[in-house]
Amino acid sequence: MPKWPPSAEIPMSMTRIEGGTPVVAPLWALLERRLLSEMSDAAERFVQRYTRPDGSFVWRDEWPGMDGSDDGYESFGNFPMFYALGGSEEVHRLARAQWEAVTLQFTGYGQVYREFDAYYDWMHHGESSLYIYGFGLADPTVTRDRTRMVRFANMYTGDDPEAPNYDPEKRLIRSPITGSRGPRFANSAVDWVTHRPILAHYPPPFEDIPGVPGPLCDWNDDVIFGEVLQRLNDRMMRGDVPLNLSSTSLVTCAYLYTGDERYRTWVLDYTDAWRERCRRNGGIMPDNVGPSDQIGECMDGKWWGGYYGWRWPHGMFTILEPCLIAAANCLLLTGDTEWLDLPRSQLDRLAELGEMREGRLHVPHRHGDNGWYDSRPLTPRFHMHLWYLSQAEEDWQRLLGLGPIDVWGQITGARGKGDQENSGAWMRFVRGECPEYPEAILRANEAEMLRRVAKQRDDDTDPETWDVHHWQEINPVGTEALIHLTLGGPQVIYHGGLLHCRLRYFDPQRRRAGLPDDVAALVEGVTEDRTFVRLVNLNPLDPREVILQAGAFAEHRFRCVKADGSAAPVDDAHLVVGLPPGAELRLELCCERYVNRPTFALPWHHG
Repeated sequence: MPKWPPSAEIPMSMTRIEGGTPVVAPLWALLERRLLSEMSDAAERFVQRYTRPDGSFVWRDEWPGMDGSDDGYESFGNFPMFYALGGSEEVHRLARAQWEAVTLQFTGYGQVYREFDAYYDWMHHGESSLYIYGFGLADPTVTRDRTRMVRFANMYTGDDPEAPNYDPEKRLIRSPITGSRGPRFANSAVDWVTHRPILAHYPPPFEDIPGVPGPLCDWNDDVIFGEVLQRLNDRMMRGDVPLNLSSTSLVTCAYLYTGDERYRTWVLDYTDAWRERCRRNGGIMPDNVGPSDQIGECMDGKWWGGYYGWRWPHGMFTILEPCLIAAANCLLLTGDTEWLDLPRSQLDRLAELGEMREGRLHVPHRHGDNGWYDSRPLTPRFHMHLWYLSQAEEDWQRLLGLGPIDVWGQITGARGKGDQENSGAWMRFVRGECPEYPEAILRANEAEMLRRVAKQRDDDTDPETWDVHHWQEINPVGTEALIHLTLGGPQVIYHGGLLHCRLRYFDPQRRRAGLPDDVAALVEGVTEDRTFVRLVNLNPLDPREVILQAGAFAEHRFRCVKADGSAAPVDDAHLVVGLPPGAELRLELCCERYVNRPTFALPWHHG
């Protein structure tokens, strides 16, 4: 296999290959590069349209309560990830400028203190933290990012006396509401003022609220709200909840920056504490433990009914999601798939409680004083993420047990809050089905971007009337297609998950993360030890060079690469590929998963 000429920007130890056949540019490759270009331009227009020269939102002067800063961050939260995929340098600049601007603006409103949410829950911390997690993928050399990540992590490891959120003796986070001011054991009416209209559309958090039989609870009624607030403070605000497992991503990121073993140890120890509580509760994850680590300590002995637990407000998914996030982090840090037994056990238990109706598995999504209820079809995204991480046939069979694959494997143009609507169709594609997926999902993502751009253009409403969600709902940047197709991994879990993927790309000439100019990539298949990828150089006149990395954080290792009928050993987390003008190269990458110490470090800084 011919070697690409050495470059001063690439460590000499990296395996280098050159190859490919000149081709008429595939449509998927053209659509992929067009999406990167169009979204880069649209992101700039979006920021210009809705922010002042200092980066702050064109909006109101006051915003009360504890809710809201997460939505400010979410409005630009996928910019760093988009840049790390190959977006423009201007998007990267805007990503950093807007993080600073949102932090300053919401510090003025009162939600942010010391550059982190003063106090809120980890559903919302998780959403807003995706922004800063993305900075490590975009450029981990920025000292300010590293310093902040360590400072934020210390708020949860017990190393920040001003934010004593963690009890190291009991291995618990001391309240569901935590942040840079520490645990909050009592909420005020003002804390919930902006969230009351939203929660009025949810079931009551308790079954003994006077005059509230359900199915909804009117938080806008002052009398009812007073009863709710008293019970929230008496029953929910002291002790730990599974939702706090999402904090493991924050501490994992501190480890990815520093390699400091104490962060790794904390993630494993805290997750293990919840595994032990699950065992104590007969295999079902309890949704609350009190200050002394007793299950149901503040809930009259009930293992259900905690904050964002099995009953309220969302039920099942706020138990499963943090369990999956934490287990994935532990897998990343150890390479031990046994950690996946935590979410797997909960999915199995729900399946045992479920029943097939019209070909689909319905499972109870909530548990209350009268047992399990709210039976509905179980979304496949938890099983899909689990299978991707484990690559185990047993997990694929669990997924098939939910019902016919064509029910949840359709391609949709809809884009929800977390860009996870097409995971089923993508998974069918990397399993060898749904060949139309690449072009279809790229067109769908472009159509959604155009819809949002048009909505911005026609937006003549008064900023004083805007809700805090206004901007995130018209952010034109979406990463679902690019993550699926180029990285060969699922979209991140929106409430605080880290990126898990087979490949990442770096431009050695410009020394930056992301696909180099003119290069398109398509991961066509994944197995436990193989990744199949097509690389195309769309430039008909000049060669291109790209570094491939095994995994989001170099946690995997390439053993060998096969291309053009020949093979070469690699035995490294990185590989350099040279693409002649207008050439396409298909690679079969033999790999070992989760065998390297994960790190944010750039390829030319390894070793």
